[in-house]
Amino acid sequence: MIPRGEEYADPAEPFGSRSAEAVSLYLHIPFCDAKCDYCDFYSIPLGHKSPKDKDRIINRYITAVLKETERRLGNHRVPTVYIGGGSPSSLGAAGMTRLLRGLGSLMPPAGELTVEANPETADGAFLDACGSGGVTRLSLGVQSFDRRALKALGRRGGWQDLPHRVAAAAEVFGPGLSLDMMSGIPGQTEAELRRDIDRALSYNPGHISFYALTVEPGTPLARRAAGGLTLLPPDTADRLWLAGRRALIRGGYGHYEVSNFALPGRRGAHNIRYWRMENWIGVGAGASGTCIGSHGRGRRIHYGPDAETFITGPVEIVEPLDRSTVLREILLMGYRYIEGPDPALFRKRFGRTIEEVIPKTLAKWNDTEKRLLFLNSFLLDSFMELDHSKF
Repeated sequence: MIPRGEEYADPAEPFGSRSAEAVSLYLHIPFCDAKCDYCDFYSIPLGHKSPKDKDRIINRYITAVLKETERRLGNHRVPTVYIGGGSPSSLGAAGMTRLLRGLGSLMPPAGELTVEANPETADGAFLDACGSGGVTRLSLGVQSFDRRALKALGRRGGWQDLPHRVAAAAEVFGPGLSLDMMSGIPGQTEAELRRDIDRALSYNPGHISFYALTVEPGTPLARRAAGGLTLLPPDTADRLWLAGRRALIRGGYGHYEVSNFALPGRRGAHNIRYWRMENWIGVGAGASGTCIGSHGRGRRIHYGPDAETFITGPVEIVEPLDRSTVLREILLMGYRYIEGPDPALFRKRFGRTIEEVIPKTLAKWNDTEKRLLFLNSFLLDSFMELDHSKF
């Protein structure tokens, strides 16, 4: 058994020491009803299984997740919890209730507990289980309200029920509802995207994640594109995303991260911890976590994408991170966030300010909104400056 907290920081900084940082918890639920054509995450479709077989694998997996979480955290409370996937709503009401009860005292008393869900499986019983189980935030993967767009994405759920499912989630979670929306879908027009955004805003969610479609190699969507499916030209896809961004900003949503928009006070606390490279552990098949000590060294600990192996005996894969790697990841992740990396945390880890590390790049890119919109160019300049520095 690994001693409690050994993985949270440098070997010389065990968990509980004054210099150790708080850790958040990510749980990966690798199940879904049916895999969408654009998805390249590790997930296991269960829609074809009998109810008995489905319940059996879900219950075995929940048992393994709770056991491994207890081993990794003991009774340590965490500031945020995020249950993602796959689709956690594939657990159903009974499975989610068991998972939340099993987490028990780990969950933050006044923090953020997020659960991802797909509208197809987020029925009333599941929503009630989340609401009564301490979930403060539901992230619902809508993507589009347009039937043709959903078909192009390979979404296999009933689009007719989508408005009802979103309305039900909004009733339970109010401003704690976050909707995932997408642009650049094959065949999508700007008018259709604006209708999608208007429809999403009509439910008054506190948060919207707005993604540009990326066709990942090896996915069914990539194979369909190779077989003749017409994708939007890059310039057209960029124009659509910018049009959606303008509509969200007009609706009162602040653009605070590359793909995320929120009403005042509704930013995603758990994801901000990722972007600012605060410490977190991941538990579950395909999950990963990163913990960094005050000297800029860290470790990434993850599990292989194999649910059966995780159930029978989780095996941690540990990757040491040197100061140079950590520094670049902090810039890579931190400048996704409108406010950039945490200055105090950066200085604590590296003994220098960000301004001292990349002064020329920051002078050139002094417009935070421009950094967000042209992040890759900003990062290229940052890394080039690092390569020529003595850091």
